Amino acid sequence: MSGQEIFVIVIVVLLLFGADKLPEIAKSVGKSMRDFRKATDEIRNEIESSTREIKNDITGVTDSISKEVTDFSDNISKNVNDFSDNLTKDAKDVTDNIQKDINEATSEIKKDVNETSDPYRYDYTE
Repeated sequence: MSGQEIFVIVIVVLLLFGADKLPEIAKSVGKSMRDFRKATDEIRNEIESSTREIKNDITGVTDSISKEVTDFSDNISKNVNDFSDNLTKDAKDVTDNIQKDINEATSEIKKDVNETSDPYRYDYTE
């Protein structure tokens, strides 16, 4: 609104209601604006509080899901590590047994070779 339009409105109000009613009209307009602003603030606060509750609920659900995923991941990692450790232990046991068998076989072969290659060996079975 321009200044001229406001001036015309003020003149029309003066002519319709008179100069003595103008303060009462201004007071009621001011009160109406204050009530409107108060209602607007109450609505805004209500929306913000409702939104805050929803945000808190979403945060709670997100935290809960995050905790469950972390726990599940930790359990999987623990199981994989346990399985890997058991597999490594079993492989080491098998390797040790094979090495023991190889050492025994090597020892027996060396013993047999030494016995057959001894030139001073006398065979009593003949």
